[in-house]
Amino acid sequence: MMKRFAKTGIALLWMVVLLAGLSMVTVSAVASAVQIGDEYGGGKIAWLDATGQHGLIAAKADCPGPYFTWQGAKKACQDYKANGYRDWRLPSKNELNKLYYAKSAVGSFSTDVGYWSSTGNGALNAWYQYFNDGFQVGDHKSDINRVRAVRAF
Repeated sequence: MMKRFAKTGIALLWMVVLLAGLSMVTVSAVASAVQIGDEYGGGKIAWLDATGQHGLIAAKADCPGPYFTWQGAKKACQDYKANGYRDWRLPSKNELNKLYYAKSAVGSFSTDVGYWSSTGNGALNAWYQYFNDGFQVGDHKSDINRVRAVRAF
């Protein structure tokens, strides 16, 4: 009886190991299915984490305006609706920099003025970034800049 249980226990252990391995392959296959620049989740993928399961989606175009103060930029993203998604927001300073590095894959960025980030720089200032050279600067929240909404997945 004990020999039969040991064989059954080892067989079960091997089945668990095999199923765990298959699930890892499945997750890896799904994770590698999307790439930066792909249309996904209502926009285009601008950044992926190391697993490929989480990332940042940029709207395909700037928020209509075309220019906003910092408060207006936050409101424009909060009100933004595209392709069935309503959870868009203003990117942080670091996320905006990720958009800059993926600008050719995401597309349609303007170089005439900067793009607002959600990151403040003191009581009166906030960070924005130019997409012609990548320069980030903190300036007065009453200045006008463009806005590109993002959402996470």
